[in-house]
Amino acid sequence: MSHKLESVKNLLVFLGKSLLSILEALLFHVISKPRKNVAGEIVLITGAGSGLGRLLALQFARLGSVLVLWDVNKETNEETHQLARDAGATRVHAYTCDCSRREEVYRVADQVKKEVGDVSILINNAGIVTGRKFLDCPDDLMEKSFDVNFKAHLWMYKAFLPAMIANNHGHLVCISSSAGLVGVNSLSDYCASKFAALGFAESMFIETLAEKQRGIKTTIVCPFFIKTGMFEGCTTKCPTLLPILDPEYAVRKIVDAILQEQLYLYMPKFLYFMMFLKSFLPVKTGILIADYLGVFHVMDGFTGQKKKS
Repeated sequence: MSHKLESVKNLLVFLGKSLLSILEALLFHVISKPRKNVAGEIVLITGAGSGLGRLLALQFARLGSVLVLWDVNKETNEETHQLARDAGATRVHAYTCDCSRREEVYRVADQVKKEVGDVSILINNAGIVTGRKFLDCPDDLMEKSFDVNFKAHLWMYKAFLPAMIANNHGHLVCISSSAGLVGVNSLSDYCASKFAALGFAESMFIETLAEKQRGIKTTIVCPFFIKTGMFEGCTTKCPTLLPILDPEYAVRKIVDAILQEQLYLYMPKFLYFMMFLKSFLPVKTGILIADYLGVFHVMDGFTGQKKKS
């Protein structure tokens, strides 16, 4: 009898907490969730030398954060360093690092800890794209995609998560992609690496919860194509539903999600609806929708990032 009462009690507590969580979510759709202060926080951004990484650095510079900029390209990273200074950052540190190389990540991470301090916001942003059909993509490029887009996240977490746990304070940010939610023609290696990055970040979120490390937050970002040059030549058949995103808009949304400690951010919002449909529609219906939206041909005109001469 006591076992049954305990089961009923647990069920009622579960239902009550579930209802409260839903009401809280609905409330924050009407009233903006409070934004945390990141002034003085040490923010490390990988791939800071250009594109999204550079714009994220400038946004955090305006918020008074201490910036740690990592990029494989020293010249462009130094440019971001100067731009961040111009944007108002008082403490900016630039490091040249190839995040795909584990030992290099650990070496530069030790340097950061000695010279700057414990990183409290880690933004895994660095990424590359081959944009080739599976059988046309050389093995070494596929391996590089995984090394940069996914495996680098493992080494970054290994390097910086222990201090966050010790301080019970930190924020882990994964820049994944809409290609980490659904498969895309001519992006097989990229999709696989972004699915892996998302799965890893989600698993680590669950691990921190299970370990009761409440001070460590996670944000997982899945945007459609952004006009940074990385997906140059790509098109969209339905710009109303699936627009190619303006970089400034995307960065504002990402930073806002971090400040509000939002777990998932999909851009545009239509992606939330797409994932809902994917969860229950017949496969044939899903394929018809993908064909209607032009998803099979978004990469047809792909030329990729233009390198500086």
